[in-house]
Amino acid sequence: MLPMASRGRASSGGYRNNSHLPQYLRRIVKYQQMDMEYTFWQMFHLCTSPKVVYQQTKYHKQTKNQWARDDPAFVVICSFLLAVAASAFCAAYGHSVAQATFTVVSVVVMHFLLAGISLASICWFLSNHYLREEIAVHTHVVEQRVEWLYAFDVHCNSYFPLFVVLYVLQYFLSPLLLAHGFLSTLLSNMLYFAALSYYHYLNFLGYDVLPFLERTTFFLYPIGLLVILFPISLLAGFNPTRFAMSLYFG
Repeated sequence: MLPMASRGRASSGGYRNNSHLPQYLRRIVKYQQMDMEYTFWQMFHLCTSPKVVYQQTKYHKQTKNQWARDDPAFVVICSFLLAVAASAFCAAYGHSVAQATFTVVSVVVMHFLLAGISLASICWFLSNHYLREEIAVHTHVVEQRVEWLYAFDVHCNSYFPLFVVLYVLQYFLSPLLLAHGFLSTLLSNMLYFAALSYYHYLNFLGYDVLPFLERTTFFLYPIGLLVILFPISLLAGFNPTRFAMSLYFG
């Protein structure tokens, strides 16, 4: 079950965490109501200049009084692209139609949607309980909270460049990355380090843009862990590409 807002409390910043969720879900099956052009614009700029995307998020808040998207086009397009990329891997390395079907479904449903719901829920909970600015009780400032849908938007935004690197770029480099030797291990580790670090950087940008949060550098801490793990992985001769392919295709 998705997180629900507390009853009996209202604010312009987010106690209506899921008030737009039913409408959001209904629009998934209504292609005509999706702004595909704007979604592709966002995807391009998430890979090139992500701060521009979050400047538009501020404008969306001013015009529609919510931080989260009311258009599921980003999720739909990203799911479709993931299915296509996973199918390409299956065509190159798979062994059967049944295995390919299972792989495509698991990539879209498990790795993107369910993992995204879990990560978004964790970030949503931590942001609302530990990172919000304290408001004095005698002030008349409306208390604001992170919308759950916005937390999921942040995950989707962060995931798309990771998809470009680990699904598209890795696919074309896979003959080199799957080879034995130090060079392939180094390149594979660099690829995963760059993709995961950029994911957490975009995650940080998504929460840093919210004016009622503080200490948002918390979302950059996983990059420090990646910095520590990178040389350890190299010294151990661990090739993440070979490991991922073995999980999918044995």
